[in-house]
Amino acid sequence: MVVVLISQVFFKTNREIKIGEQSADSVYDCSVDPSVLQDLKEIASLIESGAYTSEVRRIYRAMRLTMKLRSKLKASILSAFLKYALGPGSKVHAQLSSHIPQDRHDNQVDVEMSETESQSKRLVPELEIYCYLLVLIFLIDQKKYNEAKACSSESIVRLKIMNSRTSDVLASKFYFYYSLSYELAGDLAEIRGNLLVLYRSATVRHNKLSQETLVNLLLRNYLHYNLYDQAENFRSKAHQAEALSNQQFCRYLFYQGKIKTIQLEYTDAKDSFLQAAKKGPITAVGFQILCNKWAVIVHLLLGEIPERTVFTQKRMEKALRPYFELTNAIRVGDLELFRTVAEKFSSTFSQDRTSNLIIRLRHNVIRIGLRNISASYSRISLADIAKKINLDSENPVDDAENIVAKAIRDGAIDATLDHANGWLVSKATVDVYSTNEPQIAFDSRVAFCLNMHNEVVRALRFPQNLRNKENVAR
Repeated sequence: MVVVLISQVFFKTNREIKIGEQSADSVYDCSVDPSVLQDLKEIASLIESGAYTSEVRRIYRAMRLTMKLRSKLKASILSAFLKYALGPGSKVHAQLSSHIPQDRHDNQVDVEMSETESQSKRLVPELEIYCYLLVLIFLIDQKKYNEAKACSSESIVRLKIMNSRTSDVLASKFYFYYSLSYELAGDLAEIRGNLLVLYRSATVRHNKLSQETLVNLLLRNYLHYNLYDQAENFRSKAHQAEALSNQQFCRYLFYQGKIKTIQLEYTDAKDSFLQAAKKGPITAVGFQILCNKWAVIVHLLLGEIPERTVFTQKRMEKALRPYFELTNAIRVGDLELFRTVAEKFSSTFSQDRTSNLIIRLRHNVIRIGLRNISASYSRISLADIAKKINLDSENPVDDAENIVAKAIRDGAIDATLDHANGWLVSKATVDVYSTNEPQIAFDSRVAFCLNMHNEVVRALRFPQNLRNKENVAR
């Protein structure tokens, strides 16, 4: 009986303790998560150790850990971390705290933090940049774009005077979110001059990672406003160093492909898009979809039909559906079907900024239709050709004659035009393997594979061991 009473008292006490813990947790749930705050403190110590020992890999690791905590950031957590990292009386702390909304639970966090914790021993520049970056990411995630613009503009002044290899990793990340905040606010043109100044400083200081990031940000800035000539002028004159970041290199290839496409250099554009899609991270589905959309358009502009497997890739079928129907219309060579598809998905093409390129495809539809007709008929009248390709004009026969004459002159079809009778007379079908076309196609594929192999070998090279350099010096 005594044992039963003791057990009842014990369980009742435990239940009361748990209820008390739950009530206490409910107070702190909306204020701060101790585990997240502790993780941020560990990241801060990792950045400090990386700055003191000049180990860039620790800064990279700190950024990877930060991205995992991104969804758990709250205003109270940031306030507590800024007091820990910067000190409550510093100028930087006051500047960053003004952009974070304060709540009534911040006093409870202050009680939990000790005096020694809240005072930073010696603030390194890398930790200061990290605090700037953390607040900027939080404001962007909260969709407070105007506050993010103000915070990034204030912080960029401080970043201009910092110069170290470890801070270059954090600065390059900050430049990306600095540009993103202005892009989301619709004021991307305002920072173009500032980005050029930052790129010049990064080039003079040989900060290669910042150079890569700023080149891509400037290209994105130009392309956002359809300034393709200026983008190409900048790209051709920008210093091309060895790629340090695979993500930045993939973005550069994508922007280069867009520029080459607008400038009618379709072969180079196709290579850029294919390399960007293959080198890009598998988890970056949005980037893979963009690369495949533009690659499909370039294939069609070259007169090629993409393989069906391109449109059946995992997690891309729905996004590539408009381009699949467009490809099917071009493969058939039916102008009416092409116009129907273009009107049906006009909003999608406008959002992807490929509407102008699709207008160029009308000529390819006519050519493919003529090629199919020439292969099917040894002789056919121009009136029948106009009906089969659905020419919508006042004089379809005359337009068909002009189109056929141009296709024959360009070598699209192997036929002759009988003006007297109004016929298109096709020549005998020649075996394609007796021409140079297979050799040309094989040569282009071999060149692409060799280029890819050289890029892979270059990416696998390791930096020379510093210990070997010291031994050689001795």
